[in-house]
Amino acid sequence: MEFEILDRETKYEGKVFNIVQDRIKYPDDRIARFDYIQHGGAVTILPIDEEGNIFYILQYRHPTGEILLELPAGTLEKGEEPAYCAGRELQEEIGMAANNIELLGEFYLAPGYSSEYMYVFLATGLKPGKLPGDVDEYIEVEKCTVKEFYTKMEMGEIRDAKTYAVMAMAQKELAKYLD
Repeated sequence: MEFEILDRETKYEGKVFNIVQDRIKYPDDRIARFDYIQHGGAVTILPIDEEGNIFYILQYRHPTGEILLELPAGTLEKGEEPAYCAGRELQEEIGMAANNIELLGEFYLAPGYSSEYMYVFLATGLKPGKLPGDVDEYIEVEKCTVKEFYTKMEMGEIRDAKTYAVMAMAQKELAKYLD
């Protein structure tokens, strides 16, 4: 199957993403317009300390008007390697550096309307290491056991899709903390 982009117009250029409109020719010769968010990619991190506690954040998310419970995450800077970004975001968001940052997997966050591709990392060997946070973020840091985190998921306290995806991807690594 071939899908041909006939033309592309950037409707909006922003700091983190662009809004693009493509005119696409489908394999059956239909032509349609498609609007989407063009995004440079992001990381999300599952930080676990030596005692088996997960560090998470409470972050104000303006589009929802709410403070959401999430795992640390952030947008890749142009040309930045995902593992480097994960280490940077850990320091900016939870004030910790990691001796080990391991790639767990990758996924598209919302492919129906965005090109955002997310890299998922497990961070262990945590130690204090703070970098200044972004001026447009309001974040509080907390931690709890893996079992308590799963309870928060079951109770509906977590409503962030990337956090659910990470917890599913990390099941094998997290099992040792549930005994």
